[in-house]
Amino acid sequence: MARNEEKAQSMLNRFITMKQEEKRKPKERRPYLASECRDLAEADRWRSEILREIGAKVAEIQNEGLGEHRLRDLNDEINKLLRERMHWEKRIVELGGQNYALKGAPKMTDLDGNIVDIPNPSGRGPGYRYFGAAKKLPGVRELFEKPPEVRKRRSRYEIYKRIDASYYGYRDDEDGVLEKLEGPAEEEMRTQATEEWKRVEQVRREALKTVQSGEVATAGAPTIAAAQVLFEEEEDVVEEERRLEQEREERERGKESEFVVHVPLPDEKEIEKMVLEKKKRDLLSKYTSEGLLEEQEEAKEMLNIHR
Repeated sequence: MARNEEKAQSMLNRFITMKQEEKRKPKERRPYLASECRDLAEADRWRSEILREIGAKVAEIQNEGLGEHRLRDLNDEINKLLRERMHWEKRIVELGGQNYALKGAPKMTDLDGNIVDIPNPSGRGPGYRYFGAAKKLPGVRELFEKPPEVRKRRSRYEIYKRIDASYYGYRDDEDGVLEKLEGPAEEEMRTQATEEWKRVEQVRREALKTVQSGEVATAGAPTIAAAQVLFEEEEDVVEEERRLEQEREERERGKESEFVVHVPLPDEKEIEKMVLEKKKRDLLSKYTSEGLLEEQEEAKEMLNIHR
């Protein structure tokens, strides 16, 4: 019984819906060309309808499980609607309405949410946009990847152009920092050097006084220090005498190595002439016979040629 009532209720609902649709005006279709619209309010209404369709398709394209082909189709439809919206906005301006293009279209973002330029390889009209899961399609992800930065290698001229006096440390004293750091350290080193010199000088005097008086010192630290100072002085004297002896021997050895020539030596031109004559004789002996050489010598003697 309940089933029959449900069927009757369903049929009644369909009948009521059909009657309401008959009373309504036939649904208007959006003009194919925006230039066919003559009314500003109608143009604004069609633009709003396009925006609603864009919003619905953008929400649908966020689903990554639709498949590659469906995602590409949705993305193409959204771009088609965006171009249609642009035509209706131009038509609204022509009819004296608000210029929606001045508000600026929203920027396109990459997978990380950073604003990027719209890829437009063709250069005609607004660039083709990608929305939602379409950004992760094969071949599309590469469009949003930033190319690696190629660091240009500096030339030798650019490297030396940046080098100045500061690079070599010539201006380290100008800021006053180094002077503040080195001042106390220098004073401390000078104090230590002065105290060391005074101590050594006192030990030397005591040692000399002990040696001159001929007294025998008792065992203790001062005696060891005095002996060490005297030993160092004797080493310095011995080293100085050894150095002077070596210099004297080197001077004597240098005098002995000098060679004195007591006969005249040929100069460079004479040596070249002698070498040339020897080469001539070698060539003549190689390519001429002994008889020809004898005849040549006789001819030179008859002509009184001596060379």
